[in-house]
Amino acid sequence: MSNVTSTTPIGETAGILTDPAGPAAAESTTAPAAPSAGMLPRSPRLYNKDLAPTKVAGRKWNAYSIFTLWANDVHSLGNYAFAISLFALGLGGWQILMALGIGAVLLFLLLNLSGYMGYKTGVPFPVMSRISFGVHGAQVAALLRGGVAIVWFGIQTYLASVVFRVAAVAVVPSLASLDSNNILGLSTLGWISFLILWVVQVVIVSFGMEMIRKYEAFAGPVILVTMAAIAVWMFMEAGGSIALSTDQSLTGGEMWRTIFAGGALWVAIYGTFVLNFCDFTRSSTSRKAISRGNFWGIPVNMLAFGVIVVVLAGAQFKINGTVIESPADIVQTIPNTLFLVLACLALLILTIAVNLMANFVAPVYALTNLFPRKLNFRRAGMVSAIIGLVILPWNLYSNPVVIVYFLGGLGALLGPLFGVVMADYWLIRKARVNVPELYTEDPSGAYFFKRGFNPRAIAALVPASVIAILIAFVPAFAAASSFSWFFGAGIAAVTYYVIGERRRTYDDVSGEPIAVDSAH
Repeated sequence: MSNVTSTTPIGETAGILTDPAGPAAAESTTAPAAPSAGMLPRSPRLYNKDLAPTKVAGRKWNAYSIFTLWANDVHSLGNYAFAISLFALGLGGWQILMALGIGAVLLFLLLNLSGYMGYKTGVPFPVMSRISFGVHGAQVAALLRGGVAIVWFGIQTYLASVVFRVAAVAVVPSLASLDSNNILGLSTLGWISFLILWVVQVVIVSFGMEMIRKYEAFAGPVILVTMAAIAVWMFMEAGGSIALSTDQSLTGGEMWRTIFAGGALWVAIYGTFVLNFCDFTRSSTSRKAISRGNFWGIPVNMLAFGVIVVVLAGAQFKINGTVIESPADIVQTIPNTLFLVLACLALLILTIAVNLMANFVAPVYALTNLFPRKLNFRRAGMVSAIIGLVILPWNLYSNPVVIVYFLGGLGALLGPLFGVVMADYWLIRKARVNVPELYTEDPSGAYFFKRGFNPRAIAALVPASVIAILIAFVPAFAAASSFSWFFGAGIAAVTYYVIGERRRTYDDVSGEPIAVDSAH
């Protein structure tokens, strides 16, 4: 391990949420000077140009780029279904906004911490995990995150194909005849719709992260305008007023428990993304860009999202006394074919945008990390897409056991992962990272630990994961199940802080000598 030790970069550890005077200052202090002595040899099992740190010069993800990630993801159909379910549970308008607001504040803080890590080191999540779990132990963390994402990529593509079928039949009614048979669980029209959307996403990913950035920037405004327009239309359909609650509104302690549970679940929904947010911020122009993008994309954007949810749910309830499940239910009732098709196209644009950022990038980096000598970003994207196809995700989606226990169980493990990574980076190491040694298998390397695995991280992860799963699924803990992500993350963080090597001196070494241009 290198003996070079340098001072902490401005704004990195003296105050976790502080920022240099401006972008220029942030870039000039992103990392300490490179070591003067020779670096340990890089391993081809750990390094390729997609896993390498990105150079500071030439990064393109600015505040608007970060904002459009959230402009798309926050307004996903899944999020609308979740938020509208709060209305169905008995929360009124202001209570739904409070629940989302609590979640938004927590997410803003967590995503800043996660995002700053990517900006400073310039590495993707599988490499970031090596800091805590070791150069080989990180495979577990990366594959866990990537495995969940691949399944959801297939499921989200299938859900988008359902919307595509609605639009296709609206334009060409005769296509309905192709929607009545069954081939491995899908109709002929279903297969055509799924494969078209599958190909579109593969093509976008084949051009790398820069194309994803451009697509997100295009999709963000489209989604905001479309959802706002649907909300205005529903408001007018309801006669210019809405129901602010159902006939079975919650009150007292049950109301407040549901509000805080809703906020906690809102954070848990993003439990996957707070882990690999560095996949995007490794190409950000400054810490300030991350903070600004997160501010407009999380608390502000989520407030707008909450208002739209209240209007949609309240308007529909006033019209006929029913609670919709998602905006897709409303879109299908639009009487004008042109507007129906345009709304469907907007939902397709949205779903693809969400899928790319939340469910495609993570497995691409995970697979690249697993086979860096054979896979690059494009090839790993193709492998991920093929897996997402061959698992026949529509059959998985229709199986509640798979959704609740398999994916839910894996998701419960992401909280403990987050707790270990954050405690190690911010509390133990104080943001000091020897980036070049993240790519060496030399036993003297800083992150080799014991045969490439960090026993302390595993010791903190396992019990926290068991507790999180028990809280999430055992009926006796049903009252606390909404908070399982926080229990898992908190227990793992505290455990790792107690057993971690806090007295050791950690080196802070720049990755610039081995960095590549920010093409991804």
